[in-house]
Amino acid sequence: MKKFLTALAMLSLGVLHGAARGEVVNVYTSARVAPLVIGGGGIYPDMVAYLNRKKLGQLSFKLIYLPRKRLQLQVERGELDGIVIGMMPEWFNDAAQKKYLWTVPFAIDRYVIVLPAGQAYSASKPGALSGRTIGMALGYSYPGLEAWMQQQGLVRSDAISDDNNLEKLRLGRVDSVMVAESIARYYLKVHAVAADKFQLHELPARVTERRFLVPRSKAAVHDSIAPVIRQLKDDPEWQRLAAKYE
Repeated sequence: MKKFLTALAMLSLGVLHGAARGEVVNVYTSARVAPLVIGGGGIYPDMVAYLNRKKLGQLSFKLIYLPRKRLQLQVERGELDGIVIGMMPEWFNDAAQKKYLWTVPFAIDRYVIVLPAGQAYSASKPGALSGRTIGMALGYSYPGLEAWMQQQGLVRSDAISDDNNLEKLRLGRVDSVMVAESIARYYLKVHAVAADKFQLHELPARVTERRFLVPRSKAAVHDSIAPVIRQLKDDPEWQRLAAKYE
């Protein structure tokens, strides 16, 4: 009997310990480019650390990398065991926000084309780039920009990351790069590339809203993080963190 009571007590402690630990929420990203992810830092790691400091009930958050195609497939099949950071509804054919739960944006970006300084370009006069290559990220689609690429006569050239594409442009291995403006400007800043070597032009697409995508099976997680994301614009702590990457 004594052994039974001891075993029962140990089991109870284990259950209580598990309850105290709470739920670890996997936060997935397919990004491996600055300023979104920079070694152990970047906007996304800072956001996950920020959520952990908020102590949202028994939730803790862990950032995990997953290649873009695998990530999208798991989301669409309902197999993802977590949430996704930095996405927008249009990338998952959910403009009406009916398939998944979404937070408000925690960052706003836009796509640009990066060109050598001497390259002629006019958004209103297509043709100057006809037959030239444009570096794009492998596995990514660019809703709203396919028609523009056809109009310009550009030839897609994929690389494993936006950083890699920008480096190829610097070395003259592609003729242009399509990339989020924040990524382009951070690259130019960190690598001390002279501003007069490149030109950036906004592309005719809607702004990029970086949100959290939450499967409907994790509605409780959405309800915990959504109010926090809504108040980011008024939180000096988050504003200081975000300012590091501008």
